[in-house]
Amino acid sequence: MTTLPQLGILGCGVMAEAILSRLLAQGYYQPDQVIVTALSGQRQAWLGETYGVKIAPTNRDLLQAPTLLLSIKPQVFPDILQELDPPIVSSGLLLSIVTGINLGSLEQAFPGRGIIRAVPNTPVLVGAGITAIAGLPTLTAQELQQAETFFKVIGEVITVPEKLLNSVTALAGSGPAFAALILEALTDGGVLVGLPRATAQKLVLATMSGTIKLLQEKNLHPGQLKDQVTSPGGTTITGLSVLESAGVRGALIKTIQAAQARAIELGNALESNKQT
Repeated sequence: MTTLPQLGILGCGVMAEAILSRLLAQGYYQPDQVIVTALSGQRQAWLGETYGVKIAPTNRDLLQAPTLLLSIKPQVFPDILQELDPPIVSSGLLLSIVTGINLGSLEQAFPGRGIIRAVPNTPVLVGAGITAIAGLPTLTAQELQQAETFFKVIGEVITVPEKLLNSVTALAGSGPAFAALILEALTDGGVLVGLPRATAQKLVLATMSGTIKLLQEKNLHPGQLKDQVTSPGGTTITGLSVLESAGVRGALIKTIQAAQARAIELGNALESNKQT
């Protein structure tokens, strides 16, 4: 008996593969329930051999799946539109993790489906990410719950209005790179004061992860924790004064603001190119 596909993945790159691997590991789908396409035949063959999933002859063949994950590079979207023209009306859920393609454009390309835009970040690769989702106003409560359950396999899920997705991209999407730079700088500081690099990095990672856990479990505001470990005339206040003099707080705020502006700019450019 042929097993009908329950999940189609249009463009199974690194992020989509991370989602796929966790869905399969947790038994959310069986391999023969998943059908995929990828950028190259070699990639498709590898996915089939590694995960046991089915390979779709064309992207149009994915539309039979009741849940469709769209995971392509945004500049490829116009080519996908041409391939799917005329659009095929199909029911089910479309989950898009494509940056910059808005809900309206997705609705035109995939008529009849409940549409969700999602912004995951790279820690989803180890199941520790966070994904922000936004859906069409016509989305049912059942469809929203289905999307939340789908993305919870890779971490936390929050629901936001679509207008805030560029802000999420700036803070959570780009945030791992900003955090990595800060962690690297702290490690370099440890090396400067005489610690071996491996020791410094271990101390930094443990300090950061421990601080986050403490904030979460004790439900503390970051400012409260800062004040708790800052004694008069001590090492912490001395270091904090250097950070404030260097404008680190303001630089981080402006970093998020600049990243958001760039996300908006890229989204507008994609929409302009699609229309032309």
